[in-house]
Amino acid sequence: MRLPLMLTLLALGACASPLPQPDPQQAWVDMQIRAGYTLMAHRLDDKYWDDGRYFQVSPGAHDLDVRFQFEVPGGGGGSDFSSEPVTMTCHLRFSYADFAAGQRYRIEARPLQYKAQGWLYDGAGQVLARAKVQRCNTFG
Repeated sequence: MRLPLMLTLLALGACASPLPQPDPQQAWVDMQIRAGYTLMAHRLDDKYWDDGRYFQVSPGAHDLDVRFQFEVPGGGGGSDFSSEPVTMTCHLRFSYADFAAGQRYRIEARPLQYKAQGWLYDGAGQVLARAKVQRCNTFG
C-alpha cells in the first residue's frame, strides 16, 4: 500500500473520533489547511504525537513538527507533461518559546513549488513563528 494512501486512511480514522476537550492548563494548537492538502501534527519535542489533528502543550518552549502533503505536476521528462502528479511530503518544524496556558494557536502551511512554507499564529492572527523545512520528498 502506498504511503500517501496509508496517511489518508489514518487521518480519516482520526476524524471519526471526537477531539478531546482542551485542558485550560495547556495551550492548544490547531492544524488549518485548505482542501486538497494534508497537514498533520507529527512530533512534539522530538516525541511522536498520536493525534494528527492538533497539539496540546504545556506552557513554555516547544518544538512542533508537522507533516504537510500536496501534489505537484508529474515530470515525465522532456516535454511530456502527461504523467501523473506526484505527492510531496514535507516535514516542517515550528519552534516557539512562549506557549501560554488556555490559549489557542494555529499552524498553517502552503506549497511553494517543490517545497513548503508554514506559520504558527496566535489567536489574534499574529505570526509567532515561521516553519523551518526539515526535508521534502516525493512519493509517486
